[in-house]
Amino acid sequence: MPEPIVFYDIPGLVKGKAWSPHTWKTRYTLNFKGIPYKTVWVEYPDIQALCKKIGASAADQRQDGTPLYTLPVIYDPNTKSVVSDSAAITRYLDKTYPDTPRLIPEEADALITALEVARWAVFPEMDPRPIIIPAVFSILRPASQPYFRETREKRLGKLEELAPRGSEKRAKHWEGMQKGLHKIAGWLEADGKEKLFFMGDKKGISYADFMLAGFFMWFKKCCGEDSQEWKDITSWDGGRWGRFMSALEKYEYVDEGEDVAL
Repeated sequence: MPEPIVFYDIPGLVKGKAWSPHTWKTRYTLNFKGIPYKTVWVEYPDIQALCKKIGASAADQRQDGTPLYTLPVIYDPNTKSVVSDSAAITRYLDKTYPDTPRLIPEEADALITALEVARWAVFPEMDPRPIIIPAVFSILRPASQPYFRETREKRLGKLEELAPRGSEKRAKHWEGMQKGLHKIAGWLEADGKEKLFFMGDKKGISYADFMLAGFFMWFKKCCGEDSQEWKDITSWDGGRWGRFMSALEKYEYVDEGEDVAL
C-alpha cells in the first residue's frame, strides 16, 4: 500500500469541516479512486505561507498580476510530488495510479476542460455567488473570517448587502441559479434520455461529475442540509439534482485530519 497522500483543505465549522467546492473535487477524486490520504486543514491566511513552504505553485493570479495561492494542493510522499489545482491533481492521480478508475479519459480531456468554463457561463448575469459567499463567511472558523471578508468585499462590496434574505435581489439571483442549472440538465438530456452522469450512465462517473457535485456541496454545507435552499435545489428539474447527489453519497467521506503546522 502506498503512503497516504497529504491533502490540504480549508476547514469550516460544518460537520465534517469540508465545504469548499474546489477542494471537494479533489476529495471526491481521492475517495472514488480509493487512494489513502490524510487531510491537513489550512486557514485562509495561512494558505500562501503553506504553499511557499512546500513548493506548491500558484493556481491562478490576481487582477494585479501577483500570484494567487489556493487550495486544493496535495503532497504525494510516494513520488515526492506537490500538485496544485483540482483538475491538475486529478490528471496527476490518473497518471500516477493507473490501477485506479480514470476520471479524465484522454479522449474527453478537452471537453471536460471546456466544461469547467461552460458551467459558469450558464449564469450570465444572476449567478449564485452573492447568495453563497455570505453563507461561506458564516461557517468559517474565526481565524479565516477577517481574511475572507476583506478579500471578498474588495471585489464585491459588503457581504451583508450582496443578497439579503427576503430581498428582490436575492430572489433574482436564486431564479438565475435555477435557470442555469436547468440549462445543465438540458445538456444531460440532449438525446432525449435522462442521464445522471456527463459521460453517460454506462461509462459512469468522471471528473466532470465531481466538478458539479463540488458546486452542490458548497450549498449543502454552507446553507445547511436541512435548509430550504438545499431542499429547493434537490427538487429542481424533477428532483434530478437530488438523485445525482444521492448517487455520489458513498464518496463523501471526510477524515478527521489535523491542523497545519507552519
